[in-house]
Amino acid sequence: MSRIGKKPVSVPAGVTASIEGKRMTVKGPKGSLTLAMRDEISYEIEDGGISVQPANDSKQARAFWGMQRTLVQNLVTGVTEGFTKKLLITGVGYRAAAQGRNLKLQLGYSHDVDVAVPEGLEVKTPDNTTIEISGADKQKVGQLAAEIRRWRKPEPYKGKGIKYDGEFIFRKEGKKK
Repeated sequence: MSRIGKKPVSVPAGVTASIEGKRMTVKGPKGSLTLAMRDEISYEIEDGGISVQPANDSKQARAFWGMQRTLVQNLVTGVTEGFTKKLLITGVGYRAAAQGRNLKLQLGYSHDVDVAVPEGLEVKTPDNTTIEISGADKQKVGQLAAEIRRWRKPEPYKGKGIKYDGEFIFRKEGKKK
């Protein structure tokens, strides 16, 4: 029994959910998101909520139950509040600047790194060492943050690189003489 799956997803006012074929669409103030529905799970839109239940007693249906409920919850949260990831840049000369639909990064390479911002996401740089990525789709926000972080992962000796806000970097002691 999934403890998460048992709870229905509440749909706030101003958000509409509909099922067409094998897709669930949720529309709200921040846009519209869709989810491909699994055959092992049954979805029901009731007054004020979305119920997610396993369609049969198979092991696979029980395995997907909690995850599918969480994906539906992410759709509702995304179209109402949205998701945000914050990246911090540490290092001498490392900086970032948002320019339209591009993000320009200076990370110690011989060239600047230009990262294209996908449609539906917004990138802000409050200062030159902070990057804020926001959007309705949690997967897209996390994917863009991971791609930006991949350019310079934090290293354990000086802590230089791009890290998530709140991430702990295990520091190592340098070489001894």
